[in-house]
Amino acid sequence: MGLYVRTITALAWGAAFLFVAAGVMLTYEVLARYIFIRPTIWAAELSQLCLIWGGMMGMAWILNSNRHVAVDAFTDTLSAGGKRISQMIAMGFVAFFSAVVTWKGWLIFWDSFERGRTTGSLLDLPSWVAELAIPVGFALLFIQALIEFGKAASGNMDMPSGGMHS
Repeated sequence: MGLYVRTITALAWGAAFLFVAAGVMLTYEVLARYIFIRPTIWAAELSQLCLIWGGMMGMAWILNSNRHVAVDAFTDTLSAGGKRISQMIAMGFVAFFSAVVTWKGWLIFWDSFERGRTTGSLLDLPSWVAELAIPVGFALLFIQALIEFGKAASGNMDMPSGGMHS
């Protein structure tokens, strides 16, 4: 397993941890608010950060593991060559979209960073903390889409392995 695959696998485990942490924080908030009548000022905002970062950190691993949602009713009818071409087209679109989101996301992050924008909540966290997740996550997805494009072009495509296919 190469360094890149180990990195996105570690990020996927980190994402799983962040999702669990968000669930724990929100459960705590509900208990604190409705049972003890002592709401927190941090649970909602920090759980949102966990969900944003978790979602972005897991995208490349999902694509690498072929565990994304795929509607393959049409592509299943194609020949092996047709499937390769279809995969190359799809990964080209994913790479293009990811590159655009990475670029635009970076501009938004940088603008917030330079201006010192904050969330305006009781925690008043810097806005860039959440915004940075977008260019980071989509840059990793861009890299993975290029890898998947290369696999398809060389005929070394992965077959679905338990993802949500219909």
